[in-house]
Amino acid sequence: MEALAKLMETFRQAANTGTTCEPVDMAKYLQSRCDAYNAMAGGLSGEDCPVCRNKGFVAYLDGMEEKTRECRCMVSRRALWRMESSGLGDLLSAYTFDSYRADEAWQKPIWDGAHAYLDDYTGKWWYIGGQVGAGKTHICTAITGEMLRRGMEARYMLWRDEATALKAVVNDDTEYQRLIAPLKTVQVLYIDDFWKTGGTENGEKKFPTPGDINLAFEILNSRYNRPELVTILSGEWTTDELMWIDAAVGSRIYQRAKDYHFDIKRDPARNHRMKRDVPVYRHMERKGNREGS
Repeated sequence: MEALAKLMETFRQAANTGTTCEPVDMAKYLQSRCDAYNAMAGGLSGEDCPVCRNKGFVAYLDGMEEKTRECRCMVSRRALWRMESSGLGDLLSAYTFDSYRADEAWQKPIWDGAHAYLDDYTGKWWYIGGQVGAGKTHICTAITGEMLRRGMEARYMLWRDEATALKAVVNDDTEYQRLIAPLKTVQVLYIDDFWKTGGTENGEKKFPTPGDINLAFEILNSRYNRPELVTILSGEWTTDELMWIDAAVGSRIYQRAKDYHFDIKRDPARNHRMKRDVPVYRHMERKGNREGS
């Protein structure tokens, strides 16, 4: 930047005095332009990079041609942006594989299945249902978080909230399509509390409404026909119950998730929200074996 300033000052003096400038060292001049660009501060968020100064690009000379290349900080920036746009927020740091509680025998197949799924998700879905408070959201968030870290785009859908918003604008086609389109096309979609409509009826949880069923079919059928898309679901319904509620929706979930569906038996003892001081089984030995294999 200093060299460029000196060069410009030389040009100004020559213009004012009518003298002839010394021959310009073009390589030095072009390098000074690159240095000037690299010294400028940018406005990107996520981390403070001393290399690109938060611009995302670095200028350099290729022979006598000025070029730019993407800064290495963009890898971590994109990962952070994906996490922020996924809708999972703080869940991603709280619900990880290391913090997943698997100190009971029924939890270990879920842990193993989740790791297997991360290496075998193409054309396959993941479904976990049954007992409340049994870590369903936790394990699904851990899977989704790992996919985000691998560079995949993900979206979190809390069924009751987003289904309510979609049903409210069903007669406004423009707004409806704006809201539903990302759910049909995002690379990884995690639907939490699937078909949970809230409240109970005669002491039992309410069944999904026809509007919920139609909405689920529209989203899931679209994704079913695109096997490259990853769909992860958790809810209180078992896979048999999904089939009983609506065969069209249930059969699609079952067919895609047949290798990775887990029905947790309803048992209050499996509700970890009701427990205190439950030890965390961190699978350090298992994790080490996997990484070493």
